[in-house]
Amino acid sequence: MSGVLFLIPIALFMGLLGLGAFIWAAKTGQFDDPVGAANRILIDEDKPL
Repeated sequence: MSGVLFLIPIALFMGLLGLGAFIWAAKTGQFDDPVGAANRILIDEDKPL
């Protein structure tokens, strides 16, 4: 029983921390253009020698 009393607050804190990180990332524009970032890796910008 004492293990549960120790683990539940830790789990709640980690969940709230993850939720806060997600909200911060959404507000700062981290998820604005996921398709462009995925396609950018396919574009070859190196010029042949």
